[in-house]
Amino acid sequence: MLQHTVKAFDEEIETLRGLILEMGGLAEAAIRDAVDALVQNDREKADRVIADDRRLDQLEARVDDLAIRIIALRAPVAVDLRDVVAALKIGGVVERIGDYAKNIARRVPAIDRKVKIEPLAIIPDMAALAQAMVYDVLNAYTTRDADLAIEIIQRDEALDRFHNSIFRNLVTHMLEDPTTISTAAQLLFVSRNLERIGDHATNVAEMVYYSATGEYSRERDKPAAE
Repeated sequence: MLQHTVKAFDEEIETLRGLILEMGGLAEAAIRDAVDALVQNDREKADRVIADDRRLDQLEARVDDLAIRIIALRAPVAVDLRDVVAALKIGGVVERIGDYAKNIARRVPAIDRKVKIEPLAIIPDMAALAQAMVYDVLNAYTTRDADLAIEIIQRDEALDRFHNSIFRNLVTHMLEDPTTISTAAQLLFVSRNLERIGDHATNVAEMVYYSATGEYSRERDKPAAE
């Protein structure tokens, strides 16, 4: 009976981790497709990103239900409890990442393609960095890699610098040419959403670090390097 219970518990944990990874894959694809739609002015792709967000919502609900069931029925402790609690929190964060991708897709019809603004060409590079953070933090979650989690937390500074640079560039455009204000404002929202995706990937990395070590990372409290 004990062996049966342990096996069932292990299977539930694996199911939970599988759901998180499925959510992560969908969130990564949403980021990529939303930015592709933005650059290519592909409204059909943007609409698919918006519609597909429902799948992330459904998976988050399944994660919540299973995590609560495991806690209620299995009463996990120590490492096992940290794993379940981490999955419960990570599910919500990944769903929020999908929401930011959806917000980017919603900006596609609002961009005036006659306005030539440099950040529109730069945003895919920023998006690639954000997407890589999401991909790598899910790998860290799968392998319980605390070192990779710390490296992802450190990477968030580069994404912040990207956002700050785009922000300054767009403000300059708006001041010099008022006809760019509407499009520049939309791109500011896009850049901000990508920056927030990086913040959420960092939050997941902190949860991974805690789950793996039982300690909280102080990496984000360190002063930025000159």
